[in-house]
Amino acid sequence: MAAVFFHHVVGDLTVGKPEVAELRDTDTLDAAARAIAASPEGAVPVWRPRATPDEPPSGARFLGMISALDIAAFVAAAGVGDRAMAAVVGEVVQPNPGLLREVDPGTRLIDALDLMKQGVKRFLVRKNGTWRGISKRFSVLYNGKWLKNMEATSPSSASSSRQLSSSTSSTYKFCCLSREDILRFLIGCLGALAPIPLSPISSLGAINPHYCHVDASVPAIEAIQKVPSDPSAVAVVETTADGTRKIIGDISAYKLCKCDYVAAAWALANLSAGQFVIGADDNESTPISAIPEPPISSSPVEEIGPGRSPRAKKFSSRSIGFLNSQAHQMAFGRMRSMYRGRSAPLTCKSTSSLAAVMAQMLSHRATHVWVMDAESEEDSVLVGVVGYTDIFNAVTRSASPATS
Repeated sequence: MAAVFFHHVVGDLTVGKPEVAELRDTDTLDAAARAIAASPEGAVPVWRPRATPDEPPSGARFLGMISALDIAAFVAAAGVGDRAMAAVVGEVVQPNPGLLREVDPGTRLIDALDLMKQGVKRFLVRKNGTWRGISKRFSVLYNGKWLKNMEATSPSSASSSRQLSSSTSSTYKFCCLSREDILRFLIGCLGALAPIPLSPISSLGAINPHYCHVDASVPAIEAIQKVPSDPSAVAVVETTADGTRKIIGDISAYKLCKCDYVAAAWALANLSAGQFVIGADDNESTPISAIPEPPISSSPVEEIGPGRSPRAKKFSSRSIGFLNSQAHQMAFGRMRSMYRGRSAPLTCKSTSSLAAVMAQMLSHRATHVWVMDAESEEDSVLVGVVGYTDIFNAVTRSASPATS
């Protein structure tokens, strides 16, 4: 296995990372939406308030993570339109301390990958000027056991280390590393990982056949209740007579990370999953007045001026924020298998290389790629999904301590 996993440490990935900007559980959903728009994976960590103004971030104060999908689902269920965005984050976030791990900057990359394969999505890492070096001798985590730094084995070095810690503990800065940061590092090490990156994902066992999916006719509000935690996405499919599933879109946290949450909430509450992911053109869309009255109070009627009659506002996924004007129309009860626009699911073939899939995820800031059957005559036959965990498993499958 490539020595890069054993000779690089987490601290190597913190260069240039900004200091943690905390989203507290007392902040509003409006604040959360702004933070999510600039974050990887369409989700951000949530922290309990500090006991003192200078208290540093810590794993003990981490509460869980809130995603774009969480916000859209909450606004849809609240039924009060944009007023729901004034709710506090603590009402929405699901406590899950296991999603973040506070680690020493000297933790080896191989050990960090093992933690992420077990479900950790963020690392909280201290940034300070005293740490230096790129070597496995800085490792403090080995096979799940915390070890002492070799530089602190002598009494003199231990003493100086304690003095340094006591004098600078109040000035420590912390950053958060995401799975996207790990993936970006791996992209920069393709040569060291050879031949794995050039191998087909099917031969590496990187395709997860146990993906979550719903039929396009299922109500969108029901579809989001089935979204798993990783990857946080559900495929919206059409099932043919022979049982083949053809993907037409997906509902996921990263797709909604920059959306208009009130518009998305209305669509979730009133449309089918297929209608939600494809939407319609402004010129030919079905007017909202043709759909049962929405449960949220934001009016589906657009006022066009004083003394004039209101007209029905047409639903367009441009109003949600994840589809452009090139999208094809999707009529009620009928799907089009070919369409364009940002709502199109990110896909690859089962014969695609791992490097190509990694590059797709990074370029789109996606959390997953849907895998199409390379042997099928149809381009949209779904066979699985590749996510971060699948990639990390593939690149470390042959890793062992003996190779270090």
